[in-house]
Amino acid sequence: MISADDARSYVLAGLSPLAPLEHPLAASIGLVAASTVTAREPAPSFVNSAMDGFALRAGDVTSSDTRLRIVDSVFAGESSTVVVGRGEATRIMTGAPLPPGADSVCPREDATVEADGHVVIQRTVTIGDSVRHVGEDITVGQTLVEPGDVITPALLGALAAQGLTSLSAHPVPRVGVLSTGNELVESGPLRAGQIRDSNRPTLLAALARSGFSPVDLGTVRDAKEDLRVAFETARATCNAVISTGGVSAGDADFVKVVLAELFGEATRSMQVAIRPGKPFTFALDVASATPFFGLAGNPVSTLVGFELFVRPALRRLAGQRDIDRPIIPMVLDCDLVRQPDGKLHLVHGVCRVHDDGRLHVESLAKRGSHLLFAIAQSNCLVMAPDGPSLAAGQIVRALVLDDNHLNAV
Repeated sequence: MISADDARSYVLAGLSPLAPLEHPLAASIGLVAASTVTAREPAPSFVNSAMDGFALRAGDVTSSDTRLRIVDSVFAGESSTVVVGRGEATRIMTGAPLPPGADSVCPREDATVEADGHVVIQRTVTIGDSVRHVGEDITVGQTLVEPGDVITPALLGALAAQGLTSLSAHPVPRVGVLSTGNELVESGPLRAGQIRDSNRPTLLAALARSGFSPVDLGTVRDAKEDLRVAFETARATCNAVISTGGVSAGDADFVKVVLAELFGEATRSMQVAIRPGKPFTFALDVASATPFFGLAGNPVSTLVGFELFVRPALRRLAGQRDIDRPIIPMVLDCDLVRQPDGKLHLVHGVCRVHDDGRLHVESLAKRGSHLLFAIAQSNCLVMAPDGPSLAAGQIVRALVLDDNHLNAV
């Protein structure tokens, strides 16, 4: 057997980010930048007001009830040529350029307008109050994006403010998913020995949730020629391919055989020292750099293989620096029963933050590689190393599957 870490290292060794493309800026959210972007304009690009209020000279405000004459008004998108002189003020709106002569802004709520065209400033004012200065946020030549940076909403907005309309970034991997097995059907009444395919819908959903572009390749019978055609078709349209089933030691497990025939020494069938998900086949089409992942056919095993081997690999293809989900020490609130067997046991559970500020594994899912519904609400994957059972109160390492439901209790 091979350790999970060694299997993961083998998968990642031959992978590199997909070739970058020029993407419309509006469509680049979540993508990984492939080139450096530097600022060509300062932000703000002119001195402007941070508040609706009155532009004035701070030196004129000698008390908390200073009376000034209003000489003009200026709105965002306009500019004023009226100089603010001694004892004068200009009405100003947020984002409007500071008029000549003014050095500060008093917020509207701290002033009272009188009927005779004067305003009473009801607070002390310091030079620069409520004023946005040139380059406070961005200076010309400043690096805004480096290769490997993920485009967040705020970063996208900052780039748009620079006038950029496109960005060089690694594309989202297109990932084909196919299920193998003569027993699989999608709908309608089941005949003896048949089951409905759950692996493919599960993986397609997992891919979409992880930010990849899923491609439904359907089901394929346990026939070598059918599998060959399916794989050859998939590599022409996808950046990666996932299949489920056909990687164990049964007489009809042809996936690993066909992948070896197609890709030769770039194919490796492994027995990974994990439970569930022990059988795993990986192949790399060197010509197209397309990876093929042959996962175990039981649904829980399929999801475990996806989390351990497929998802990190796809994130590398997408150019991500951080390819792994967080693995965090957690307090085990219930016993985890197991026997020493030379394997890392991966057990789905529910974890939440408790009043002590730590993550607690509150419950563990019923175990069985076929029990898909049993793990439906799980948000972590406890990593129980080889050895005896673990008792409640022990610290365990767990992979966080869903960080949207870690609310404190």
